[in-house]
Amino acid sequence: MTDDPRDGYWVVDLQGNLLKANQVYAEMSGYSIDELVNMHVTRLDVQDDEQKVKARIEKLIAEGHDRFESRHRHKKGHLFEVDVAINYIRESNHFLVSFRDISERNLYQQKLSESEEKYRRLFENAGDLAYSTDLNGVFTAISESLMAVTGYRRDELLNAPISKILTPENLELAKRMTAAKLGAEKQVTRYELEITDKQGRQLPLELVTTLTYRNGVPVGVQGIGRDISERKRLETDLRIAATAFESQESLLITDADGVILRVNKAFTKCTGYTAEEVVGQTPRLFKSGRHGADFYRDMWENIHRTGGWQGEIWDRRKNGEVYPKWLTISAVRGNDGGVTHYVGSHIDITERKAAEEQIRQLAFHDPLTRLPNRQLLLDRLQHSLISNARSGRNGALLFIDLDNFKNLNDTLGHAMGDSLLQQAAERLTSCKREGDTVARLGGDEFVVMLENLSGQPLEAAEQAESVGEKILAALSRPYQLGTHVFRSSGSIGATVFGGGNQEAEELLKQADIAMYQAKKADRNTLRFFDHKMQDAINIRAALEGELHKALESGQFQLHYQIQVDSARLPVGAEALIRWSHPARGLVSPADFIQLAEETGLILPIGRWVLETACAQLNAWAGNERTRSLVLAVNISARQFHQDDFVEQVRSAVQRHAINPNLLKLELTESLLLEDIEDTIATMNSLKAIGVRLSLDDFGTGYSSLQYLKRLPLNQIKIDQSFVRDIATDTNDAAIVQTIIAMAETLGLEVIAEGVETEAQHDFLDLRGCHAFQGYLFGKPVPIEQLDTSRNGV
Repeated sequence: MTDDPRDGYWVVDLQGNLLKANQVYAEMSGYSIDELVNMHVTRLDVQDDEQKVKARIEKLIAEGHDRFESRHRHKKGHLFEVDVAINYIRESNHFLVSFRDISERNLYQQKLSESEEKYRRLFENAGDLAYSTDLNGVFTAISESLMAVTGYRRDELLNAPISKILTPENLELAKRMTAAKLGAEKQVTRYELEITDKQGRQLPLELVTTLTYRNGVPVGVQGIGRDISERKRLETDLRIAATAFESQESLLITDADGVILRVNKAFTKCTGYTAEEVVGQTPRLFKSGRHGADFYRDMWENIHRTGGWQGEIWDRRKNGEVYPKWLTISAVRGNDGGVTHYVGSHIDITERKAAEEQIRQLAFHDPLTRLPNRQLLLDRLQHSLISNARSGRNGALLFIDLDNFKNLNDTLGHAMGDSLLQQAAERLTSCKREGDTVARLGGDEFVVMLENLSGQPLEAAEQAESVGEKILAALSRPYQLGTHVFRSSGSIGATVFGGGNQEAEELLKQADIAMYQAKKADRNTLRFFDHKMQDAINIRAALEGELHKALESGQFQLHYQIQVDSARLPVGAEALIRWSHPARGLVSPADFIQLAEETGLILPIGRWVLETACAQLNAWAGNERTRSLVLAVNISARQFHQDDFVEQVRSAVQRHAINPNLLKLELTESLLLEDIEDTIATMNSLKAIGVRLSLDDFGTGYSSLQYLKRLPLNQIKIDQSFVRDIATDTNDAAIVQTIIAMAETLGLEVIAEGVETEAQHDFLDLRGCHAFQGYLFGKPVPIEQLDTSRNGV
């Protein structure tokens, strides 16, 4: 509370006890501020007793304010007269009481009645803001204090209208008050308004006005005003403080000994305790038991040293729940510098801590399976390497890939795929030992890190293999996916590690390489990494780089193998890619196509083959002998399933201005393992362009028979594996006869590949095969060597 040059102030509670007093009142009464605090008003106001105080409090609560004159007793025993104004602050249940020593004013009024001149001098020099006006509101007298407050000179205000220092709203208020007096409703009126100084600033006043008479007739108005700026500010501060105390932040106030004096509603809501349950207690009531004596000792040392502390702390609610909060403690000091109170404010950070944990989970765990992710796995692997270096123990990584997972996603959808991954994660977790880690890297790839294995690498490998076999058995059990029962298995690559200079990323790579070897060898199996695998990977990486260079420098070329009818006349050819390697010579597709498929290079290579074949058809169109030949192009499953594949074919046909019926796309049965409906839709779009469609390697797939009648095919190609022993193997002969009969029933052409002997040709020709391809008629050769003569091959 700040001191005013003229007014004394109290803050009083509902029982009549002083909570605060300012220095002005202390000087009026002769007491110090500390002596006044907690003193009852009846010790100071000689006209009040406890009954009167109680009655006045009830009246103030009902009406909100009061003003009267009274007498107070000085500490030395003598009395002094005061003008008292009381306002009830509802927000804080306190009274704001202001005092003005009116001894001089009473003396002034006494002298005023004795002499008009003396009255005028006293009036003009009064401490209060005094003035007189006529009934028209024109100043007739003003005090020095009024001039000092407004900044006007006497000659600027005398004979000027009172509106000079009043806004229109305040002028209207003053007129209403004068009218009330003239109507004899009230001879003396007390009200508040604001005057405006010369600079345009507004100053709140409390006015007491009365009429002045001459010969019994009212001739003007006399007013005495009190600057209540300080009181207004204190009232505002109290309201703000009361509002702040009931803010969303939990607040607690204790005395210097830590005894709780007051808490706000937010505090009771957060802790579950009522105010009555905690007042008189100490904050030890809320201790959670999570913090030791050192924590609280450091906290209080910081408070005593700096005057405050803030940080995270765990407390206990009334219901026993332990929760985290952010606590701020501030020490409140008196005039002597000693601590009088402590104020604690806290925010419940339960939700923030949960969000932080969720963020941590997202950063280090897979959201689908809740397993550790790659980052957390590598961190744990790095720690394991350090631990192994000290202990001499070994560990192992088991890199697991689920077999046929892509097929599941494509046929039953991603929701079923997610369910499978979650079930697989549970099975892997059930197989691990205490201290081991199961992580998901993404897709259908998991890693199990085994720790604390034998210090002997061979024994460690045997231990890892034992766990791996348990995992394979668990993963191969049927999965219930909604109404579907799905069977899968796992391929596992394993690598054993010790400590030393091994790198976590390198170990993960080794296990990955071994996993691919397991997949190639036989699914549902486990393979250990060895350095020969690494050599193969290095060769593969080098080959991949060379493939990129081959595409850029035009090292690929097409060779053509003739296709003939039953009369051995050319009806077309198959375009077969070759790689003219600058160092290795001519490289067969068997040595690089699989790598191209795995790396995605098959897409640009496939597009180049399609464009080159269409250009060749355009060249053939200008030659009578070749203009009717059909050119077959192999299309990979990955190429076929591109979103824009149909448009690629259409663009190539149009760009090279070829007859689309002379372009034959050979599709493998593996296409039918993908989304069959999407496959049929794409094939229909290709047929609409006019190109021919042939099913390559027929009979080697798994599920084409059931879809064959729905596929918009022109031709079936019998795989050479059935042709090779057709003359001697009755099973192959029966399969071929069945394929030819089936094709005839469906109205499809049949071509056989790998025909190398007359016996093979005669067998096929006799049973109705329409066309033939193989070394018997010609090897794949560059276009310049292709024999397309009509004389028979």
